[in-house]
Amino acid sequence: MPTPKFKPGQSGNPAGRPKDKTPATMLRKSIAEDIPEIITTLVRLAKEGDVQAAKVLMDRICPSLRPQALPVNIETGATLPETGGNVVNATLNGSIAPDIGSMLIRALAEQSKLIELQEMADRLHRLETLLESRA
Repeated sequence: MPTPKFKPGQSGNPAGRPKDKTPATMLRKSIAEDIPEIITTLVRLAKEGDVQAAKVLMDRICPSLRPQALPVNIETGATLPETGGNVVNATLNGSIAPDIGSMLIRALAEQSKLIELQEMADRLHRLETLLESRA
């Protein structure tokens, strides 16, 4: 087996990553002095009707709104599979959007995992209790 280059716990680069060498940092430094002039130019261009300049300004001032989901009314079933079937049917008949249906199915799948883990923990507890009573 080859000998490792570095000992465990010893950095191969003790000085660390060079500071201020990322492209974003270098770009910021190169335009830092010109920011006021750039902003003034963007505002002037936007006022003159330049849509791209207006978009740049608006994106910085007013970020895009996030979509908000509307409440969903789906009949819950007696079991998770039955509820999942209701979600699929509601998605197929257009009562709910496909992306919402997909999120609901994922949530049901995660819920089933939680139930399964709880059942396993309960079962393990019963087995441990049984074994302790035999000892």
